[in-house]
Amino acid sequence: MNSLNLLSGGAAQGLVASVAAKFREQTGFEIAGEFGAVGVMADKLRAGAPTDLVILTRALVAKLAGENLVISASLRDVGLVETALAVRTGDAKLSVSNADDLRNVLLAADAIYVPDTRTSTAGLHVARVLDRLGIADAVASRLNIYPNGATAMRQLAASEAARPLGCTQSTEIIATKGVKLSGELPRGYELATTYTAGMTVQSVHAKDARALIDLLTAAEAEPLRAQAGFLAGT
Repeated sequence: MNSLNLLSGGAAQGLVASVAAKFREQTGFEIAGEFGAVGVMADKLRAGAPTDLVILTRALVAKLAGENLVISASLRDVGLVETALAVRTGDAKLSVSNADDLRNVLLAADAIYVPDTRTSTAGLHVARVLDRLGIADAVASRLNIYPNGATAMRQLAASEAARPLGCTQSTEIIATKGVKLSGELPRGYELATTYTAGMTVQSVHAKDARALIDLLTAAEAEPLRAQAGFLAGT
């Protein structure tokens, strides 16, 4: 069976999986998706990895369009994704309503699971939050950093630590068995990121790439987007 090549931030993995069967029925194509830190995915496209479409942060997709790697006219926003806290399914949710609460739960955690703090959307934000809270050095030895949020959440689910927590994008938390959303970050420390889909200049399956973008962004797909953790808005 033919495959459509996708490079995507991990935030969209659950949503893409939810439309894969319908896409296969409509087009006869499987989705050969690679999901990970958005910076890594962008660099794979720049390095020439065969790619029909991308789903990355709006700002990064716009940059790739400016580099003549993504077709500007094809861009469609998928939705907003919040960076949030996660705990294991059996653990109590954390009570975080302000900066002091956030500082306290992070200092109390004996293991903190996060995505790459240099190339992923959520990981970069976590690093900034720790700096702003003044606790980056205090928790450095407890940070467990993984290539992407999905991997970090799987490791959180399997953690044997007494008081572990995770921080990544809500869509990755929702899509991972064994962990649950514990709430968004407090005002002043929150992050909501718009993800955008776009067809690449090198796409060899342009018609089918457009079909997948339509499936992901259509009005009738709103329940699927909401279930995956995407919020409406810009």
